[in-house]
Amino acid sequence: MGRLLVILWMCSLGVFAQAQSITTINDYGDFGPFMRSLNNTSYGYQVIQDITDSASTKLIEKFEVRPGDCYWNKGWNDCEQDRERSELSEQQKTTPAGSDAWYGWSIYFPDDYPNVFPTKVALGQFHQANSHPIWMFQNGRGGYHLDDHISGTKQYYELINEADLRGRWHKIEVYARWEKDDSGVFQVWVNGEQKVDYQGPTMDADIVYFKYGVYRSFLSRYKQTKQSNVVPPQIVYYSNVKRGKNRASLQP
Repeated sequence: MGRLLVILWMCSLGVFAQAQSITTINDYGDFGPFMRSLNNTSYGYQVIQDITDSASTKLIEKFEVRPGDCYWNKGWNDCEQDRERSELSEQQKTTPAGSDAWYGWSIYFPDDYPNVFPTKVALGQFHQANSHPIWMFQNGRGGYHLDDHISGTKQYYELINEADLRGRWHKIEVYARWEKDDSGVFQVWVNGEQKVDYQGPTMDADIVYFKYGVYRSFLSRYKQTKQSNVVPPQIVYYSNVKRGKNRASLQP
């Protein structure tokens, strides 16, 4: 709670900037601070009172992406890569091979959340420092699924189907053993039900880190399919984003 109150106060002062740390209070479990990634709009990231009346925390995080919300840094340019986003990214990218952790978050899609397939929307991803993402939680053709970018099988795991996606909170829990060989583990539970039980390499670079929010790729696919100049705006809410040493540590 202390972390979110500090963020709310900082937002009111307008002190957030691109790639600036947004917190120094460790209420993310043992995650440490996050920073905004490739978005600096005032509406793109906000901490607000729980408007759903059903979140596990009194304050929730709101991510919003509107048409044209692309940005750039010295190593990447979303505007030139057919992308838009508002994400938070771990500032301290220090999770190496040989480590293991539990991760958790709750996610809420409002009733009017539009599906923009064939544009691809990532809503939580495990990335690698100076390398590619390895596990991406996405909304594509429908629902919420896990996209495996590491095993070579290009496997998709359905986590929440389209009919159940909107208007309720979904609790996501992940256990990961980060390894480059077959001793790796990646398991996912959704609302208490195990959906993924993967064993094998879980990374292929040196450092893993977590990002979450709304990240839209291949905007031109939607524009061409729908004969539209823009992709509709999207809003998604998150609550109780944490990392810990065991499953119990993910509780609010």
